[in-house]
Amino acid sequence: MKNDSVKVCFLGLGYIGLPTAIIAAQSGCEVIGVDINPDIVAKTNAGELHIVEPGLGDLLRQVVASGNLKAATAPQEASAYFVVVPTPFKGNHQPDISFVEAATRSILPLLKEGDLYVIESTSPIGTTELMADLIYTERPELRGKINIAYCPERVLPGNVIYELIHNDRVIGGIDEASTERAKQFYGRFVKGTLHGTNARTAEMCKLTENSSRDVQIAFANELSLICDRAGINVWELIALANKHPRVNILQPGCGVGGHCIAVDPYFITAAFPDEARLIADARSINNYKAEWCAEKVVNTILRFELDNGRKPVVAMMGLAFKPDIDDLRESPAKYIVSRVMQSCNNAEVLVVEPNVESHNVYKLTDYREAYDRADIVVFLTAHTPFKALPWCDDKVILDFCGIFKK
Repeated sequence: MKNDSVKVCFLGLGYIGLPTAIIAAQSGCEVIGVDINPDIVAKTNAGELHIVEPGLGDLLRQVVASGNLKAATAPQEASAYFVVVPTPFKGNHQPDISFVEAATRSILPLLKEGDLYVIESTSPIGTTELMADLIYTERPELRGKINIAYCPERVLPGNVIYELIHNDRVIGGIDEASTERAKQFYGRFVKGTLHGTNARTAEMCKLTENSSRDVQIAFANELSLICDRAGINVWELIALANKHPRVNILQPGCGVGGHCIAVDPYFITAAFPDEARLIADARSINNYKAEWCAEKVVNTILRFELDNGRKPVVAMMGLAFKPDIDDLRESPAKYIVSRVMQSCNNAEVLVVEPNVESHNVYKLTDYREAYDRADIVVFLTAHTPFKALPWCDDKVILDFCGIFKK
């Protein structure tokens, strides 16, 4: 299949859908990328990247220029369809698969015998089977005649190109034939090993991977809370504990964000509330860490006013959920900034995010100007440029992400 031309339709051109569509187009596929946002479609067709991802802009321009990638607001007939749309929450952290269903319904008139349908969106267990039932209910003549599978992404923002190609993939079909057909497609561009399984196991695998990381981060964040009370440098503590040959504690932060680690565990706890107790506790700890950070900033501002008789200038350094990206989804840093601005409207708050040109809520300030002007500096995201800033004894520095670990 690697040497055969194939027409592919990607439904969703976000942080995962667009890079995957670009890599598929680079491998020789004829790709139509679909997004309901006309601005994203227009930018993509113009070869302009609407997300921040190193090296991806050059690849986009290449595949658009070659004609291998075109974007549209509605799907077109293809031989393979990939659902890469958001799966947000409804009330009480209940997973909402309405976007997956809407994307699936949009291609129902286009499906034909021999087609491949794959969900990449993070989904509750059983979603692939539900979409298969939907397809077969609306198009009963296709039962047993198309291939349906689930294949979650597992990439790191900032290193997406390499990881889309080199990471192993878990691929679960609703039957063995579907698994093999999906593996054949991904084999066009994935150099990592393709691990076949069933759809439910593949769905649970994605949720398990990120829940595991959430639990590990919760341990580090809980340590940071303990160390703050005990007067211990948590960064030094973790570095020393990690000298043990079988210990590998992660670094604490101001919480957990992004559309994976901060979200996926709820897909398990919502379905299995009695069994997923550790997973639920980890979520609570990581959510609390953001609240704790916000309260610490507010209290520091109030103390400054009492001690100095004036309102401070406060630099909130970082909005993204992790270093050196522009992704603000589920960001604890953004939550903390909002809480501080709501609680301390008498302080001058300078909001910094070097990876975003502008924001529809916050007026952004250059990080060097903010650092120079600030009385209180709050490091929320460990962006690389922040690490070049000098320590200043005349500033109150709240370092929640380890910029000045010593």
